[in-house]
Parts: sequence; structure tokens; C-alpha cells
Amino acid sequence: MNTAGKVIKCKAAVAWEPYKPLSIEDIEVAPPKAHEVRVKIISSGICGSDSSALNGIVETKFPVILGHEAVGIVESIGDGVTQVKPGDKVIPLFVPQCGLCRACKSPNGNLCEKNEFAAKTGMMFDGTSRFTCKGKQIYHFASTSTFSEYTVVSDICIAKVDSRAPAEVCLIGCGFATGYGAAVNTAGVTKGSTCAVFGLGGVGFSAIIGCKDAGASRIIGIGSHKDKFPIAKQLGATECICPKDYDKPIQEVICEMTNGGVDFSIECAGRTETMMTALECTYCSNGVTVVLGVAAPKEKLSLHPGLLLTGRTLKGSIFGGYKGPDVTELVLDYMNKKINIDYLVSKKLTLDKINEAFELLRSGKGVRSIVIF
Repeated sequence: MNTAGKVIKCKAAVAWEPYKPLSIEDIEVAPPKAHEVRVKIISSGICGSDSSALNGIVETKFPVILGHEAVGIVESIGDGVTQVKPGDKVIPLFVPQCGLCRACKSPNGNLCEKNEFAAKTGMMFDGTSRFTCKGKQIYHFASTSTFSEYTVVSDICIAKVDSRAPAEVCLIGCGFATGYGAAVNTAGVTKGSTCAVFGLGGVGFSAIIGCKDAGASRIIGIGSHKDKFPIAKQLGATECICPKDYDKPIQEVICEMTNGGVDFSIECAGRTETMMTALECTYCSNGVTVVLGVAAPKEKLSLHPGLLLTGRTLKGSIFGGYKGPDVTELVLDYMNKKINIDYLVSKKLTLDKINEAFELLRSGKGVRSIVIF
């Protein structure tokens, strides 16, 4: 049945309010307007940022359809859309690419000025929503809202990918690209260097792969779940340590292990104390720290300027520094076996089991759950 131009009724996981489980609901998804694309979702990963939004760490309006890490098929397009057509396989982008702003034109940044992180509207660019449920407006999340059988995104929030790409490539839409890119793009890990990666989840594992591919000679994985150490080592970590095993600050342990500190550290845990630890474990003369984790709105970093004046660098990164066209290339690299993302998928579930996936995420069990639609 041709659904173009019509309202689609489908299932979605709706977060009616913070701190509560998601509810599987029948929703209505309006047709795309000009420069918009309606996408039938194939699969969507469950990311820590989705949990952070549900728990008030990421500012979010409710009720909302969360999800931002997906792959799908274009169902229909609005007027003026030229880069994709119905039937194309695509990855929605939570970091837009308008192509016109200062960030989009610069090779040194990727956070388009039209990003939802700054706007915090929970709406499409025209100020309206495409979702309704039980007669109520439902907000969008991160310009994507992928915990739904169908979603609508702007045409600047979409990347066309290989038609053969499997469901697993949804993780290139956030987790893999964020961690891998933090190492190879933002940090600029060098051959023969020493690295420390804090947080051994999907993003941390991807950062380890990035450090390895960049030629690091020593990669230390730091985490509290020792059951993940074997996977980290399989992916490239030369050793793994648990802070609970030591009676001194872990940054001191790492500095002792590495003759004064590592060259690069990547923080993937989302705690300000871990961010400071990551900075303090780098070598004073030229250490580089990249922060990836999302902290609560009122949390602040407090540091002595001497940590930076002596030569260290503290940087932030979103989506690994990648832009839309890079996503297309990353999927091709996966298809050509140049990169591996299969290690990220620890469980596949159906939409009605999405709350189970959130519990697995909070408990630290597994790596990444993905919902198969």
C-alpha cells in the first residue's frame, strides 16, 4: 500500500515522563513536509545518552520518543529533498549538516549550528511535531527519535548508506563513530603512543579500536566490570585495570605504569570525577584528554590551571568529529571489513522488550542492545 502523503499509524516506545519505563504505544506519524524525510526504522541501538535523557541528565521535553542510533529505509520525502529517495537505506544523524554554517564549512568542527542540543525545542525545524499519541503531541529527540517504527527527520539529518548494510550498522549512527572518531580524529592518537580509555562500554570499546588502528603501542582499559576485560583485550587493549583493586587514586597508578602518564586519554563514562582522572593521568608535557561522557546539567569541572599550563590539553568531542558524508564512508569501511562493529552487539530485542534493554544498559551487562523492528 502506498503510504506517501498519508498519516502512518505504527508502534513506538513513548517516554511519557522522566524516570519511568517507556510505554509501547500506537502513534500517528504525519507525512514529511518540505525538506523532510520519513523513515521506516530497521534497527535502533540503546545508547547511554537515551538513558541520560530519561534520567534528567540530558535536558529533554516530555512526552518524547527517544532514540538516535539507527538505520532505516526512506518511506517518503517532502518537497525539495534531493539527496535521498524512497527505498534508500539511511542512517539518521543526531548531528545535522546544513552545509552553510561556520561549523559545516570548517574542516575543524562538526557541530552544525542547527543542532538540537542548543535549541532544545524537541520539534522539527518549523516548530511542530510529526508525532501524536492518544490525541497528544509527542516531542522529538535529538532530531531523530528512532524508538519508533517510523520517524521523520530533516533532510540535513540523514546519510545515505550502502543498500546491503545489515541492521548492525545502526551503531555507526552514534556509539562506534563517537568512540572511534574520538581516537583517530579528535585526540589524533599517534603511532607508538600510550593511551588510557575510561569506561568499557560500546563507546569505550570503539575508542580502543580507534587507538589500535592509529598505531598506539600501549592501550590501558579502565573499568569496574571485569567481565568486559577479555573483550577489551581482544579488541586491542594491552591491559585492563579496575580502580577498586587499588588503595590509591587510579591516576597515580596509571602514571606509575607509564613513566609519568599516558600520551592520550579518552573518557567515556560521563562522570566529572572520571573526566578529571583522565586528565590527571596524562603526561604533563603533552598529554591530550578527550571527554565524551555526558554529565548532569549542574555538574562542573574544577581544575587548577597548572594542569593545562604545563602542556596538557583537554578537549571535547561529539560524534567523533564526523560529518554526514563520513557516515556513508564508515558504513562502506564496515562492508569492506576495514572496521569491525560486530563486537558492539551483545543482544537483539524486539520493541516490546526495550525496557529490558535499558536495564541491561544501567547494570553494565553486555555491550550494546539493539532493537530490531
